[in-house]
Amino acid sequence: MAAKRTIPVQILGQEYRIRSDADESSIRRAAAMVDETMARVRDRTGTVDTQSVAVLAALNIANHLLALRGGRGDGAPGEVLDPERFGPLIEMVEAALRDDPAAPH
Repeated sequence: MAAKRTIPVQILGQEYRIRSDADESSIRRAAAMVDETMARVRDRTGTVDTQSVAVLAALNIANHLLALRGGRGDGAPGEVLDPERFGPLIEMVEAALRDDPAAPH
């Protein structure tokens, strides 16, 4: 397993320092996807509350993942996405929330 390192990313103009052992390009791609989704949600809804935008973006991404799974969402083997790969993403979100003084605790 690779050593954990801190990778800065920008999401909606805010810098988050992500501590992970995942490869940097994966983290940057995930952050870019979150940034693009949140920006699209904010623009479409006119919502300015960051937490609301984040929840709507998370629902949008979850809907996309479920569609890729064929709507099953049961974690069955052979799916397009491996649920174990979400570990680094969960770590990224948790680390960002710990480091964000504005995040609800």
